[in-house]
Amino acid sequence: MSELITQRSLTRSWRRHLPLSSLLGCVIVLFTLVAAFFPHWITSYNPLAFDFRAILKGPSLQHWFGTDNFGRDIFARVIYAYQVDLQIAFFTTLFPMIFGTLAGLLVGYFGGIADVLFQRIVDAVITFPLLVLVIAIVAILGPGLNSMYIAVGIIYWVFYARLIAGEVSVQKRLDYVAAGKVMGYSPLRIIFRHVLPNVITTTLVYWMTDMALAILLGSSLGYLGLGAQPPAAEWGVLIAAGKNFMDTAWWITIFPGIAIVVTGLGFSLLGDLIADWLRPGHR
Repeated sequence: MSELITQRSLTRSWRRHLPLSSLLGCVIVLFTLVAAFFPHWITSYNPLAFDFRAILKGPSLQHWFGTDNFGRDIFARVIYAYQVDLQIAFFTTLFPMIFGTLAGLLVGYFGGIADVLFQRIVDAVITFPLLVLVIAIVAILGPGLNSMYIAVGIIYWVFYARLIAGEVSVQKRLDYVAAGKVMGYSPLRIIFRHVLPNVITTTLVYWMTDMALAILLGSSLGYLGLGAQPPAAEWGVLIAAGKNFMDTAWWITIFPGIAIVVTGLGFSLLGDLIADWLRPGHR
């Protein structure tokens, strides 16, 4: 009887700490990682191989998601696209996260002229639609993933910096910062050894959510021909290639679109889980 009670208590605790939505997010992200690093475990088809005997075939047991106008297996192309889109999600957000966090720490702690200049940069960036700015920079640099990484890095670090600067401006008024100053600690030691651990949670949660937006951005630029370039297997490229066949071969566009939505949902749910785990007072 005691074992049964203990098992029920563990089950209730597990459900309380890991709700169904969070579990779903973990499963989606885990599948994303497996598909990105080991796509050959999931499909045996070559995503770039033409098969002119299977042009525009609908979903079947042989081709689960059908084929495109070159006979390429859509399921294989969707699975191999996880490599490109996860790369986009990671590298698009990594530099803005790191540089924006560092800038936000320094601006939030020291304030003064640095804060005034930073606010002017923020005003200049948020005045224009972000997608328009990214498209303009990519158009100048030329289509491709590297251009997209540079364009997003130039703009998106501002949002991380603004977020962290606001958190630091609150933290620097607390007693532990004053105690560090009294003990003679240098500003950099106070910032990186004491303030940073108290604000990094916000960055991690925002980064996880931003990865979902980065996937959507990368797919949008791929659709416009400014991101990944054909014949690469990338969801935006796949959707762009299938837009002319919506009436006769809807599967070319629909399945990559579903992959974008599901993957973005997974990262968003995982971000919520991380926020819950890192929240002060979590049990």
